[in-house]
Amino acid sequence: MKKALLLFFVSFFLIDGVKSQVDWKPIEQVAQTDLKGNKKMIFIDFSTSWCGWCKKMDRETFSDPVVSAILNKYYIPVRFDAEGTSTFTWNGTKYSNTHVAGQRAQTHPFTRAILGQKIGYPSFALFSRNGSLTQILQGYQNAYEFSMTLWYFCSGDSRRYTFDEYRNIFQEEIKPEMMKALGLDK
Repeated sequence: MKKALLLFFVSFFLIDGVKSQVDWKPIEQVAQTDLKGNKKMIFIDFSTSWCGWCKKMDRETFSDPVVSAILNKYYIPVRFDAEGTSTFTWNGTKYSNTHVAGQRAQTHPFTRAILGQKIGYPSFALFSRNGSLTQILQGYQNAYEFSMTLWYFCSGDSRRYTFDEYRNIFQEEIKPEMMKALGLDK
């Protein structure tokens, strides 16, 4: 019986609870800092507890060593419950969301403010070092594509190349330098 119970918990953990290697910060903590004086970009993952693609991102993308290294070293990574009830002030605007017992959770006003009318999960917002919104990414991303996209923005390569040009040279020219900068070139 003990073995069966242990096997159940281990399999549950492996199926649904893959631990991300990303050092996620709560939005309330990041919102309290001076958003205009960051040394790193801000990355916000808008997800929900019911989102299957969000869970797939956790299992397959955020657990990837390259993706987690980029997020931890060059971004302030924030996991945000897009239907949660947190209250915080972001760039001078206070956001809060209430939940009425027995009713379906509502989209958090911060989610609406950042994503606008294109609400879908998962969605990701990248903010520059001065706190302005740089890019919104939507939908599931595999680890290779996501690492390329994250590096495109945090390295400054977005100012030198179009994304199509970047995609064409990434594997041969950019990725080796990226891996070196991340300390993963061994």
